Amino acid sequence: MPLVTSREMFKQAYGKYAIGAFNVNNMEVIQGIVEAAKEEHSPLILQVSAGARKYAKHIYLLKLVQAAVEDTGLPICLHLDHGEDYEICKTCIDGGFTSVMIDGSKHPFEENVALTKKVVEYAHAHAVTVEAELGRLAGVEDAVKVNTADATYTIPEQAAEFVQRTGCDSLAIAIGTSHGAYKFKGEPQLDFVRLEKIAHLIPGFPLVLHGASSVLSEFVDKCNQYGGKIESARGVPEDMLRKAGTLGVCKINIDTDLRLAMTSVIREYLSLSPEAFDPRQFLGPAREAIKSMVKHKMKNVLNCSNQLTYL
Repeated sequence: MPLVTSREMFKQAYGKYAIGAFNVNNMEVIQGIVEAAKEEHSPLILQVSAGARKYAKHIYLLKLVQAAVEDTGLPICLHLDHGEDYEICKTCIDGGFTSVMIDGSKHPFEENVALTKKVVEYAHAHAVTVEAELGRLAGVEDAVKVNTADATYTIPEQAAEFVQRTGCDSLAIAIGTSHGAYKFKGEPQLDFVRLEKIAHLIPGFPLVLHGASSVLSEFVDKCNQYGGKIESARGVPEDMLRKAGTLGVCKINIDTDLRLAMTSVIREYLSLSPEAFDPRQFLGPAREAIKSMVKHKMKNVLNCSNQLTYL
């Protein structure tokens, strides 16, 4: 089975569940995620950030994901996360990605519209789907760095206009999530009134949540127990993510939770086994931690287990 786009995935998911979009950086992360998806019989999006492309190189990640498709038979969508300009989106489209995100959220509205429309025209001519972004999330993740003062929630009326004018296939919105591990210091809240209004103005249109890791304390605590210095913080409560999946959010990005799960296992192993020098000894358990985390998300948060009914 070849790589697929997100179009049919979102059509089937809308209003019922969300699909996890998991960031990948190396072989063990990819293996852990796809093994979980196969066991859960779940639709799957693997996404690659600019930082991942710089670290592992485009060709290595592409071939690893293609190997995952061949190994599992899963219909996997390969997505560019936070493409900052037309050129990087074009490179990924030409290089085998089936979905790209053009993040023009830092630009004024009209510039964002023009940039997104340009990417959409090229992508659609090559049968690739496009995610855009309107509104800005606070936080830090790879090359995405937005101060809290610069964060802005998505305006529902602008979202409807933006989708109509650009022809994008999905839209990342800002309703209270945050990038990275250093999230909410107070009580986290998602603006469901805003979400419902956006969904009402563009009915049936797939919405996306970035910065949607829950920063589970068990992994933060384990990292810190074995030498980490991760500041305690709260992510997005999982019950809020479940609710969002019934209100038009079809794609939920998860990266930080995977990093924490993997890092906590590696820190523990090396701390308890200081004589270890074979990477397989700690990367194997780290892969299992990734798999366990993804299975949890699919079953208990995204509700996308056993949803490969469109095959």
